[in-house]
Amino acid sequence: MTTRLNGRVALVTGSGRGIGREIALKLASEGARVVVNDLDADPAAETAGMIRDMGGEAAICAGSVTEDGFAQRFVDTGVETFGGLDIIVNNAGYTWDSVVQKMTDEQWHAIINVHLTAPFQILRAAAPVIRDKARAEAEAGQEVFRKVVNISSIAGTGGNAGQINYSAAKAGIIGLTRTMAKEWGRYKVNVNAVAFGPIRTRLTEGSAKGDNTIKVEGKDIRVGVSPDLLSQMETSIPLGRVGTPEEAAGAVYLFCAPESNFISGQYVICGGGFVI
Repeated sequence: MTTRLNGRVALVTGSGRGIGREIALKLASEGARVVVNDLDADPAAETAGMIRDMGGEAAICAGSVTEDGFAQRFVDTGVETFGGLDIIVNNAGYTWDSVVQKMTDEQWHAIINVHLTAPFQILRAAAPVIRDKARAEAEAGQEVFRKVVNISSIAGTGGNAGQINYSAAKAGIIGLTRTMAKEWGRYKVNVNAVAFGPIRTRLTEGSAKGDNTIKVEGKDIRVGVSPDLLSQMETSIPLGRVGTPEEAAGAVYLFCAPESNFISGQYVICGGGFVI
C-alpha cells in the first residue's frame, strides 16, 4: 500500500463486483478507508475482506442505492465509522435495454433512478457534512480538497441505439457533474466524471445465445454484448482491445488524487480511443 490518499474516507457504490470492486481496491491501496456498497451483502463483504487483507480499512453498507433512506445511511456509515467523508464515487448501475417503442415505463424509471437519481440523492445527503467540514477548515486557514467522481458512459456522450434510458441517464450525469462543480467549488470539492467505453465485465460479456442475466430486486435482467458484437467493437478501438476493470479504476483514481485538485466540472472518456 502507498499513501497518496492516506486517511481519506471514500464511499464507492456498486463496489462488490467488477469495476466498482477495482475502484475500491485501488483507493484502498493508496491509503483510503473505504465504505463498500453492493446490492447484495456477500459481494460487499468479499471486497471489504480483500481490503482488510491488504492492510486497509473497510466498512460495508449493503443494499440498493435506489431504496428509500439509502443515501443517508450510506453517508452516515462513512461518518460514524471513519469520522469523515472525502471521496464519493457514484458507480452503481446496470443496463436494461430496449428500443424506444418497446421500452416500458418500468425500464425507463429503473435505469434513470439507479444511474441519475441515486447519485443526486447521495450528494444531497452528503451536503451538510461537506459544508460543515469545509467551513471549519476555512476558519482554520486550511485548504482541504474533496472529490466526487460520477460514472458516465460513451452512451451518454454519444448515444447508443437500444439504450435510450441508459444513454439519457448517463448524459444527465454529465450535467449533474458540471452543476455540482459550480455549487461545491466554494467547499473545495472537485466534481468530475469518467465516461467508460467498452470495459470487460459481467455486464458486457454475453453468451452467443444472449441468455446472460443478472438479478436485480427480484427481476432477471438480460445483460451483455454478444461475442460477435464485442469482437467487432474491438476492431474499432484504436488500442486494439476492450479495457479491463483495473484500467477503468485507474481512470477514476486520476480524479481522486491530489494532482487533480484544480480540475473540476470535467469528464474524461476511458475507452482506448473508442467513441460513438
